[in-house]
Amino acid sequence: MAYFKKAKKGDKVYGLVFGKGKIVEVFTESFYPLLVEFKNGYEVPYTEEGVPSWGTFKKQTLFYRDDIDLSGEDFSPVDTILSPRKIIKLREKNRLEVRVPSGAWKRTQKADAEYVEHLLEEEKYHLFRKK
Repeated sequence: MAYFKKAKKGDKVYGLVFGKGKIVEVFTESFYPLLVEFKNGYEVPYTEEGVPSWGTFKKQTLFYRDDIDLSGEDFSPVDTILSPRKIIKLREKNRLEVRVPSGAWKRTQKADAEYVEHLLEEEKYHLFRKK
């Protein structure tokens, strides 16, 4: 049975990528039946299993707020700020992590490519770290 089988409009949820949000639309006949609006304004469609429509996620990233346990997530601050050259090398070796808007650290392969590129263009190097 799908995790969000009985989801309804207005349910409070938490996404591991964008943080707090709520369900703004529920579609009955769609591969992505949930549309979630997050606190920062992003609207993302999700499957009934809580998998987002973007990125290369294979596991659930959306949960009801009452069900989520964030003890396994890493929210620690960055130790050292990486240079642009080091970021490029780590990215090529798939050993680079990015801080997503929820504050958790995720591998850059899992994050939205546009988000990562935007951070690099804006020179926000403090949001990257070595895995």
